[in-house]
Amino acid sequence: MNTNLGLIGKKLGNTQIFTEDGEVRRVTVVAAGPCVVLAKRTQDKHGYSAIQLGFGERKAKGVNKPDAGYFKKVGVEGAPALVKEIRLPQDVVDGYEVGQTLSASDIFEEGAFVDISGKSKGRGFTGVMKRHNFSGYKATHGAHEYQRHGGSIGMNMTPGRVFKGKKMAGQHGNSKVTIQNLKVVKVMADEGLVLVEGSVPGPRGGLVTLRRAAKKKAKAS
Repeated sequence: MNTNLGLIGKKLGNTQIFTEDGEVRRVTVVAAGPCVVLAKRTQDKHGYSAIQLGFGERKAKGVNKPDAGYFKKVGVEGAPALVKEIRLPQDVVDGYEVGQTLSASDIFEEGAFVDISGKSKGRGFTGVMKRHNFSGYKATHGAHEYQRHGGSIGMNMTPGRVFKGKKMAGQHGNSKVTIQNLKVVKVMADEGLVLVEGSVPGPRGGLVTLRRAAKKKAKAS
C-alpha cells in the first residue's frame, strides 16, 4: 500500500511542452489541490494513521445535513467536492494541523515520480472483443452471424458448470485504475498545476488522487 503523501486533483486534459534542450514532452495537466486538512487519524485513537483531505467546492443544495454538520464542526466553509483519507505514517501525520491548506508545490517537484488513481471512463455493456480484446471468429468459409461472439463457455460433464471469472461480455470501465511511476515534468506553483508525462485515468474534469510513487524515486541530480 502506498503510504506516501499526496493530493486530490482534477484532470484538465492533454497538451505538449518543449524542454530546454528542444525535446517535445506529451503531458497530462492535473490541477492538484489546494486541499484542506479536515481531520487527523491517529494510531492510538483510531487504530491507523491518516489525514483527511477535502478538495474543491460543492453547491450548498447538494449537501445533506450530516455532511453539512461535519464540515461546520471541523471549521470548513462550504462543502468540499471530494473528501478522501490519505494513509500516512504517524510521524508524518503529526506534522500537519487541521485546517491547514496543502498545494501542489508543497508536495511535488520536477523530476519526481507519482502514482495517480482515478475512475476510468465508463463504456457501458460491451462485447468480448472490446472488453477483453478477443480476436473474434473467422469471417469466411461459411461463418454466419458469429464474427464477434465469444465462443463456447461450457465444461461438459466434468465439472459441468462455467468457471467463475470467465471472460464474457459485460460492464466495461467505470472502475478504479492506478497508473504508477508517472514522471512530473513541470510544477506550475502559481496556477496549482502538475504536468505529468503519460496518460491519467478518467475523462477531462475527472477527480484523481496524486501520491508520491511507492516503487520509484527520482534520480539524484
